Amino acid sequence: MHPDIREILFTREQIAARVRALGEQIAALYPASGRGEPPLLAVGILKGCVPFFADLIRALPLPLEIDFLSLSSYGAGTASSGQVRLGQDLSVPVAGRDVLVVEDIVDSGRTLARLKELLAARGPRSVRVAALLDKPSRRAVPFVPDFVGFTVEDAFVVGCGMDYAGRYRNLPYIGVLRRGVYGG
Repeated sequence: MHPDIREILFTREQIAARVRALGEQIAALYPASGRGEPPLLAVGILKGCVPFFADLIRALPLPLEIDFLSLSSYGAGTASSGQVRLGQDLSVPVAGRDVLVVEDIVDSGRTLARLKELLAARGPRSVRVAALLDKPSRRAVPFVPDFVGFTVEDAFVVGCGMDYAGRYRNLPYIGVLRRGVYGG
């Protein structure tokens, strides 16, 4: 265990098992993907989604396309700034398509609520959200992800893509960061 981690919440093995189950659950909703219909478009929100995104798309037994965007409200802090900013937009149109947004964690809900508004204005057939972690106790706006790996209490978590100031994303587990590391 990394010395900056207070406790491990979910091991590599627990995460892998849950991602496989999510893949089955998601695939059941898109039986026509790629069969006369455009394939599912999996959209990863950079940078935190990358490990979860890679594992999840490999767990989806159906045709799909992928794209990425950058949308954030955190910067280097530990709490949402309340301002959502688009850094990199999608490179493909979403009109008439089923879109699966893949995110590492839903915290305040602002980022994903705003993203769903932006995507809905582009005319997709559907927009659903898969999140590795959901932290409902921190919601600032009403938002419920469609697919959730794990629900967590209000703790500062890192690993499996989640970071503090760009660090800890590469940890293969999800852990709680020691308070002294981030001053909380």
